[in-house]
Amino acid sequence: MTEETRPVAAPPVGRNSGDVIVAPDGSRVRLLLTDEHGATRCSMVEVTIGAGEVSRPVRHRTVEEAWYVLSGAGEVWRCPPGIPVSRVPPVPVTAGEALIIPTGWAFQFRAGLGSELQFVCVTTPAWPGMDEAVEVPEGGLGEPTLEPPRVNPDAEPR
Repeated sequence: MTEETRPVAAPPVGRNSGDVIVAPDGSRVRLLLTDEHGATRCSMVEVTIGAGEVSRPVRHRTVEEAWYVLSGAGEVWRCPPGIPVSRVPPVPVTAGEALIIPTGWAFQFRAGLGSELQFVCVTTPAWPGMDEAVEVPEGGLGEPTLEPPRVNPDAEPR
């Protein structure tokens, strides 16, 4: 085989991994596309929260997220920096809808009582790590029901 006819290796296809991690907002996340799949400017995950669950309110330091709701229904609260929580109402979301979480905006989400809420989340630039999300004191959907991720006491400090 000559150099001109040799197949070019493409990045691997992302798969819905069996590994579920807990995000800083308490949601369950499956990694779909990361740097291990050749992604250099974005990452993609599948996010799930159970029926009636409410995430922890957070904001991101440097990334923007695009969400596409796969199943279920719920509400998403997004608040620009410097705006009081009470001035920003949540928006309802259902399967087939998409939204943006702009960089620096506080956000919180809740699944409806009837079913879990599941969505695909694309992050740009690629997710840099758990320190990216900063918990905020108050969200627009009330008290969170989800627990934050457990910190590994054996992990080396960054």
